[in-house]
Amino acid sequence: MRGGESAKGTARRPDRVLAARRRRAAVLLLALAYTAAMLVLLLGADGTGLGAGGGRVVVGAPRPRARAPAPPGSVYRSHLVFERLLPEMRALASRPSPLMAPHYKKSGKRWVPCIRKRLTQSALPPSNGFLVIEANGGLNQQRISICDAVAVASLLNATLVSPAFHLNSVWRDSSKFGDIFDEDHFIETLRKHVRVVKELPENVSAQFDHNISSILNMRTKAFSSQSYYLEKVLPKLLELGAVRIAPFSNRLANSVPSNINALRCLANYEALRFSEPIRILADNMVDRMIKKSALTGGKYMSVHLRFEEDMVAFSCCIYDGDWKENIAMENARERGWRGKFRRPGRVINPEANRRNGRCPLAPIELFPLLQTKETITSPEELAQFKGHSSRLAALDYTVCLRSEAFVMTQGSNFPHFLMGHRRYLYGGHAKTITPDKQKMVLLFDNPDIRWDRFRHLMQDIRRHSESKGFGFRKHSGSIYNLPMPDCMCQQAES
Repeated sequence: MRGGESAKGTARRPDRVLAARRRRAAVLLLALAYTAAMLVLLLGADGTGLGAGGGRVVVGAPRPRARAPAPPGSVYRSHLVFERLLPEMRALASRPSPLMAPHYKKSGKRWVPCIRKRLTQSALPPSNGFLVIEANGGLNQQRISICDAVAVASLLNATLVSPAFHLNSVWRDSSKFGDIFDEDHFIETLRKHVRVVKELPENVSAQFDHNISSILNMRTKAFSSQSYYLEKVLPKLLELGAVRIAPFSNRLANSVPSNINALRCLANYEALRFSEPIRILADNMVDRMIKKSALTGGKYMSVHLRFEEDMVAFSCCIYDGDWKENIAMENARERGWRGKFRRPGRVINPEANRRNGRCPLAPIELFPLLQTKETITSPEELAQFKGHSSRLAALDYTVCLRSEAFVMTQGSNFPHFLMGHRRYLYGGHAKTITPDKQKMVLLFDNPDIRWDRFRHLMQDIRRHSESKGFGFRKHSGSIYNLPMPDCMCQQAES
């Protein structure tokens, strides 16, 4: 009997278990059905919710905020403005129009070069030894190094060896001194004031195993004073017969005696003449620019864009290129500055850079009828200079030097030097225009702007951007930018 009851109980247990499972499943289904109903109610059948504006609601996550539009001037849209207004620009450029005169003459006296009046003409004493320097950077950084080296050689009564040029990772120019400058003219112009030789004499070179690197490098700090050279460098020069300073960029203070600054001017404005191949092509380029400027009386404006790979990369600005351009600029930053832009805490904001006027202007943001080396020369003429950035820069320098007005858009050694040279040549007055890029980016921000409105605003910006170019050097200022009064004197008008 017990056995029979036990068998029946055992048969009923699976039924009770199955029933319990069914009840739990029913409860679970009801719960899921309730949740689904709430979701449908909350989201709506078409996925739109009940919140204000019908925006999509994500359960368990906050509503994403739409990104606020960038402030005016943040995004590069200049190419769109250019495409819209180009016909009007061309129509205006086809009509004769006088170009503003750059040289503001004042009544009474004018400024003229007078370097040699500031320099003594006594015979040079015996040399104390040889000064070897290494100039680094681009063309105008090299000019600073060369002219400062002439001044330091005079301070030390040393014989200057024609400067060697450092093969910079950015400029990548293997040119020697004689490839860029007329070396014989340089030596002859300075011979009454500083001894210059093309290379170390054989007997001196042998003392250092014919290896310049074996010569003691003084590793002078930037903007070192006259007393430093006399107290620290001169004793070593007298002891060893030769000293080396590498790199030699901005290694002499601006505040030195007037006769030393006069030597800097003599080196820069008279001794440093470009080599003959550069002079010939540069003169031809100037002649061609004059012929192309018939509508302005043969007068042309020059502009230093500085729209080059290293400058664009350093600015961290974005233009109208694609992702490939962004990668190329990132690689250029890493190649030129090795991790500087990836340091912890470094924030790069291209939009803010553009609004603040820190982005180099693109070619179309100034003149639609822009000429370049490539448009006024033949490939055959430029072939000898290809791969030599300093020689190419020398061509630009000459054309800009002889222009009616010069427009600088980005601070660098090029406009710094050029403005000083133009002041020296043009009686202290040289028309220079420095555009207000913070205003210009706002003007270029509206692709739908009308031509009359654009022209009016651009003229207003130009009026407030112009500088006459006249100025005097302060005690700590650069002689290369302001040659008055150290290298120029006042003279009565004839």
